[in-house]
Amino acid sequence: MAAVEDVDIAVLEGESLGLVGPSGSGKSTLLSLLLGTERPDRGEVLFNGAPLVGRQQLREARQAVQFIPQDPASSLDPRRTVEHQLREPLRRFGIEGDHKSLVQDALEQVGLVTGYLGRRAHELSGGQAQRVAMARALVTRPRILLADEAVSGLDLPLRNQVLDLLKQLHARDGLGLLFISHDLTAIHQLCQRALVFDHGRVVEEGPTSELFYRPAHPTTQELVDAIPLLPA
Repeated sequence: MAAVEDVDIAVLEGESLGLVGPSGSGKSTLLSLLLGTERPDRGEVLFNGAPLVGRQQLREARQAVQFIPQDPASSLDPRRTVEHQLREPLRRFGIEGDHKSLVQDALEQVGLVTGYLGRRAHELSGGQAQRVAMARALVTRPRILLADEAVSGLDLPLRNQVLDLLKQLHARDGLGLLFISHDLTAIHQLCQRALVFDHGRVVEEGPTSELFYRPAHPTTQELVDAIPLLPA
């Protein structure tokens, strides 16, 4: 049985798209395909209308499409300063310009204004580390962000801070956003449109409010029923 089958989705600049489904539904496999770390046995993954194959195409895609992992804070190298960790993708992609200014700009975008360049991971609070990891995704000035369970395990205040920040970045910069989560309230807060994924297929899609207040598919209904209280 295929982990992902007959999936046809598009992540567009300026759109916030949620992907929700139970554990084992194929969300992680789909994400790996979109990031180019796995190749499909059938079908194609397209970037700018061209198949995502070949070194140059992958390089362009990985600069334009940045990834925020499930536990962004743990992805920081404890040996490196914040400045070094944000300079690294600039160096890797050969981005021209004043790298220190680009790093400072990325930190300002996530609300870290001064005093963070020389810090290491152990000198950051959980919320600060989360923002540094997001700044690292933003420093290459991507067009699309893919976020995988980016608020999973966070306490409520920090969860809401991260969601608010993602919403601001999306609205201000026109970033496309694919937000993958089992947290339906987070998807409702953040995303205009959502896809419900189960057994490797999209079983329902539409405006987020319609899906969660008027679910049509049994999987969607089960996910909605698991929410203690839907936001008004």
